[in-house]
Amino acid sequence: MPSSSLTPFNRLLLTGAAGGLGKVLRDSLQPYAQVLRLSDISEMAPARSAHEEIQRCDLADKQAVHALVEGVDMILHFGGVSVERPFEEILGANISGVFHIYEAARRHGVKRVIFASSNHVIGFYGQDQVIDAHAPRRPDSYYGLSKSYGEDMASFYFDRYGIETVSLRIGSSFAEPLNHRMLDTWLSYDDLTRLVERALYAPDVGHTVVYGVSANQTVWWDNRLAAHLDYQPQDSSEAFRAQVEHQPLPATDDPARRYQGGAFAASGPFGDH
Repeated sequence: MPSSSLTPFNRLLLTGAAGGLGKVLRDSLQPYAQVLRLSDISEMAPARSAHEEIQRCDLADKQAVHALVEGVDMILHFGGVSVERPFEEILGANISGVFHIYEAARRHGVKRVIFASSNHVIGFYGQDQVIDAHAPRRPDSYYGLSKSYGEDMASFYFDRYGIETVSLRIGSSFAEPLNHRMLDTWLSYDDLTRLVERALYAPDVGHTVVYGVSANQTVWWDNRLAAHLDYQPQDSSEAFRAQVEHQPLPATDDPARRYQGGAFAASGPFGDH
């Protein structure tokens, strides 16, 4: 629940509302808005009250996105392809779509976007390295490239038009960590909500990049450059270590054990056959 000192926004837009994290945020964002506008290209559950609006939208459709953004205070952009796919499948929602979101924000006077970026923006760093938000990006996939492009879009729209963004480089957000790598990258659903709350309410964020990760024992990502958000994770993957460590370790040369981006670093190439 948000602090009692936080005033709910009039209307928040959540794209990707039919996705895994979208469904989580549909519930947890309710206290932060008088009206939550929910959008996805896929079918969504009907509005559960007058505090929800359902508006299906293809992010590749510029006019549809402009209609979607009209009348909202802030945008939580979680829509798009969320796994590695051929570039042509990434292009519409993740490349054109993020441009459409920012152009619509500019035209409709939206002053802040919370952008669901990804750890796959820096996925080719080794699991033995600790990096911060100033580390050069090393995308591990077409998906990672699209999120890197989205961060550039966020930077440009702040420098040119003053639209603020918090880019959330989400690790692995699931109900619990599923494998050895996720012991280090796990972001609990409650910590996801805490991070989004700070992204919504922290003042003067400019374009801030923050790693979306819980307070896990092993640290790959240093969030000191996002300290002004005051994100304080409360959960840890340690509670699940015993059950995960029953799984066999990947081979030492397996990307899932070598690179921070895990298996994404080995997906593809596509269309060779």
